[in-house]
Amino acid sequence: MRLLPRLLLLSIITLPCLPALAAPQLWVKLSQAQQEALAPLLHEWEILPEKQQQHFIKMAERYPQLDAVQKQRLHERLEHWSKLTPEQRHQAREKFQAFQKVPPEKREQVKQMVREQEEGK
Repeated sequence: MRLLPRLLLLSIITLPCLPALAAPQLWVKLSQAQQEALAPLLHEWEILPEKQQQHFIKMAERYPQLDAVQKQRLHERLEHWSKLTPEQRHQAREKFQAFQKVPPEKREQVKQMVREQEEGK
């Protein structure tokens, strides 16, 4: 029975902190470097789920090490991503996860098949 009061006390102490820990990151709280890296997401940043924000923040950590061409490519991809509907994003994630299961030696073959299918549309 002594455990119950301790758990209750622990809950009372930690529960008020949980919303702050799980809260999405505000754009203005990002560093200048993070804002530069994630600029294509500026207009929708505040509505992205916290998990996605964290993913993009981790991506932004590598941004300073990229060369100019890689930075441009990242911005183009983020711009494209920001224009997708939630359903299109879900489909893209599923395709990526399926592609990750393809053995490395067959990935180029799969990429070529996808390119041919897209050209045929």
